[in-house]
Amino acid sequence: MAGTVPMAAPRPRRSAASPATTESSAVKWVLVAAAGLVLFWLIALPLIVVLTEALKRGWDVFLAALTDPDAASALRLTLLVAVITVPLNTLFGVMAAWAVTKFRFHGKGFLITLIDLPFAVSPVIGGLIFVLVFGSNGWFGSWLSAHDIKIVFALPGIVLATLFVTFPFVARELIPLMEDQGTQEEEAAITLGAHGWQIFWRVTLPNIKWGLLYGIILCNARAMGEFGAVSVVSGHIRGETNTLPLHVEILYNEYQFSASFAVASLLLLLALVTMIVKSWLTRKNAH
Repeated sequence: MAGTVPMAAPRPRRSAASPATTESSAVKWVLVAAAGLVLFWLIALPLIVVLTEALKRGWDVFLAALTDPDAASALRLTLLVAVITVPLNTLFGVMAAWAVTKFRFHGKGFLITLIDLPFAVSPVIGGLIFVLVFGSNGWFGSWLSAHDIKIVFALPGIVLATLFVTFPFVARELIPLMEDQGTQEEEAAITLGAHGWQIFWRVTLPNIKWGLLYGIILCNARAMGEFGAVSVVSGHIRGETNTLPLHVEILYNEYQFSASFAVASLLLLLALVTMIVKSWLTRKNAH
């Protein structure tokens, strides 16, 4: 019939076992298997080796290594450094993120570069900087000696080195989050008569609390596991300035392998606790 548009033939339905679907499934499982293999080789296998070597000579040797006075001193120092550095870096991170995301000022890019600097600089270089500044032959060395103030090879130097390597974590967790949120809610609070602290506690903090907690957890994990910068400024004074990572190195260099792996398993336990807390917060945030 003239003017009639011929109907298009129906397209054949693709079977469930089509080549595209089969290829997609195969690619998926190959990627999953490759990722699982890499994770096992780089993460799970080292953890298994640490626990196996730690218990290789029995529970008596394992417990003796953990209850050794030097190990107890290293644990106390590690926790003390974390207790000091994490709150300070939390305060700095919140202030830096607030300044970068809520205000316009000259030098903002330079401030962001300074925040990222510890990611680009080796921790060993960071430790050397503090030795050059506060060491006996450093810039302030003579003044510190005259006033009987000890920075390097003491707790203050360890805290400074740990602060240097950990201070980007909270800020870097918060800056993208606060940039995405914008300033509309804070501006609305200002129009309603709210002041600075009221705006922070009632508007900003509830919006960033999960990102803040993630940053604190990452900062704490890095503070307890830091080796390079702390190794330079600590002086390796046994029972005084050795953190857990440094104590593990000393035991290993003295061929006390079971003891070194036992102390390393303690660090592993702290890391696992950190991961469990982070996973719990992630699930709670998802709900």
